[in-house]
Amino acid sequence: MPSTLSKLTFKVAGKLPPEWILLYLRMTKAQKFAILGSLVGFFGVVKQLYFTKRKSRRRSKGYGGLGVGPKKTTPGINIEFFKQMRFLLKLMIPTLWSKQIAILLAHTGMLMARTFLSIYVAKLEGKIVREIVQKNVGQFIRLLTKWLVIAIPACFCNSSIRFLEKHLALSLRTSLVNQAYKTYFSNQIYYKVGNLDTRIPNPDHSLTEDISEFTTSVAHLYSHITKPLFDCLMVSLTLFQRSQAVGSNLFLGPFITLSVVGLTGQILKAISPRFGQLAAKEAETKAKLRHKHSRIVTNSEEIAFYGGGEVEKNILQDAYRQEYQQSKKIYFSKLWYVFFEQFLMKYCWGGTGMVVTAIPILTAHSLKNGSGAAKRTEYYMTSKHLLVSGADAMERLMTSYKEAVELAGYSSRVANIFKVFDEVSKGIYIRESCIERDIQIGWYITTYNRLCHVYVCIFVHIISGTVVENNSSIIELTNIKVVTPTGDVIVQDLELLIKPGMHLLITGPNGCGKSSLFRILSGLWPVYGGHMTRPPVDRLYYIPQRPYMSLGNLREQVIYPDTRKDMHRKGMKDKDLTRILENVQLNHIVTREGGWDSVRDWQDVLSGGEKQRVGIARLFYHKPTFALLDECTSAVSMDVEDSMYQLMIKSGITLLTITHRPSLFKHHTHILKFTGDGTWSFEDMKLESSSWTM
Repeated sequence: MPSTLSKLTFKVAGKLPPEWILLYLRMTKAQKFAILGSLVGFFGVVKQLYFTKRKSRRRSKGYGGLGVGPKKTTPGINIEFFKQMRFLLKLMIPTLWSKQIAILLAHTGMLMARTFLSIYVAKLEGKIVREIVQKNVGQFIRLLTKWLVIAIPACFCNSSIRFLEKHLALSLRTSLVNQAYKTYFSNQIYYKVGNLDTRIPNPDHSLTEDISEFTTSVAHLYSHITKPLFDCLMVSLTLFQRSQAVGSNLFLGPFITLSVVGLTGQILKAISPRFGQLAAKEAETKAKLRHKHSRIVTNSEEIAFYGGGEVEKNILQDAYRQEYQQSKKIYFSKLWYVFFEQFLMKYCWGGTGMVVTAIPILTAHSLKNGSGAAKRTEYYMTSKHLLVSGADAMERLMTSYKEAVELAGYSSRVANIFKVFDEVSKGIYIRESCIERDIQIGWYITTYNRLCHVYVCIFVHIISGTVVENNSSIIELTNIKVVTPTGDVIVQDLELLIKPGMHLLITGPNGCGKSSLFRILSGLWPVYGGHMTRPPVDRLYYIPQRPYMSLGNLREQVIYPDTRKDMHRKGMKDKDLTRILENVQLNHIVTREGGWDSVRDWQDVLSGGEKQRVGIARLFYHKPTFALLDECTSAVSMDVEDSMYQLMIKSGITLLTITHRPSLFKHHTHILKFTGDGTWSFEDMKLESSSWTM
């Protein structure tokens, strides 16, 4: 009695073509094991795709279920990656009629043209070899001339593909940068993302290098996937047609090819390092090194005064050492991966190609002995060139997985930029630290950062205060908490009412909340509790102790942040600016620096006192309702300071001044004292003066 397995074997064998059965019986044991391994690899790919899809459906979201953003996962080809790419593609390609679509279509057309040219050249080379075997000199010269002529459009096509790839990357980068800048400079995000939120430690690197790397990777990956797909499709169709024309077996070659490719994919996937995580970590270490370099450039004078060169050098060397270690880790990971990749794709695939090319010649009816060596040689050479093109396309498709994983690392960082910008604009601030502290205006969540392999505490702010803007020129604070970005409450339940003409002097020890109050009034810090009524922000003007000098000419320093068009719209001319500089006793610098249109590095050219007087000049130009003055005349002589304060009061500007100079007390009507322990007092200056006299 035959066994059940034997019955099943005969049943399956009865449905196979006779040629397949004869070929199988003639195979050696090694060839049978090779086919068995190919089948295992093919079904392994199907199994991997199935379980990957099931795992992706089970993936959880959110910081501990709070809905504050996606959970920190290792960058890779997963559902989160496709969501990020969908979001970023909408930013890079806003409409179907955009410039990016036109470049993409032109690029795709060139890729398709190059595929057809490759197939035509392969057929042409096969014919050339046939004429050589037949010793037909005239036909050989004619075909060789045609081969040289077709090289002209082929070279142009290759050059255009590279050009359009770079052009596409630049166009995508431009669109993404414009959108990022638009968001970054709206609602004071550029300040809040660096001071109230810690999720983007180096925004400058993220907005430059990360976006550039991402768009370059997108354009290159599109080219690296699209052309191989076209090549595989057209080469397969051409080989299928040629096999059918000579009466060869149509399924054995594709079956062996797909099986070997599937087995290769399984092996490479099993040994592949986490390129996405490695790329993201490398970008992070580069950003830290760049940030530390920029700190030295920004604070070079202070470092030189302290003689801190050795300390800063050690900090830089430590940052570079981290980048070096990460780069070396990537290179070593790629060493063994590239070894196996080359062995499988170059030699194993090459051997498979020889077998697949030989099968039609050995089994075809029209290429038997009577067909001639020339025809068999033509078929072999054409098939060889086509298979080489197909193998190259398959190799690029296989290696594109590595590039796609690296793209996942870049996309996670770029998508995180826009995610953080969006949440910060909505008042959601998250800070990461290593310890939990006792706070009153938020909560901590402990989570594991898989990228850095450390546990971090994520501090989420709770903003419950209200802000109302009106045109009544009154500042009113009711039960306001002054809270630092780290969650420390430094002033409790502040009550304040400031009307026009009430010039307020603010005093107190360092760190008691004086400058923090100005940040709340200007809208830089949120109101965590209580109620605040204030005029629109453009009617408040803040002048710090070290005024910012922008890039531009002298005129632009005085009217900052207005442009020349804004100045003319306000009816102001250069002579009005000259009169303003006379008010601050600084009109001599116009002649000294070469006129209003002269461009200098004003941060270095002007002295500390001159920069502070430029800050006061801006106040006279903008004419706000309230002036927030934070030690803004500490480097100015007392006689000039006294003159400027008198002119500000005569101009109808209400002053809120932080100072420790007793000479300025006489210019104010009220005083706000912070004690440093969270308490405060608000009094009339006359009552305060009488208490001093007593």
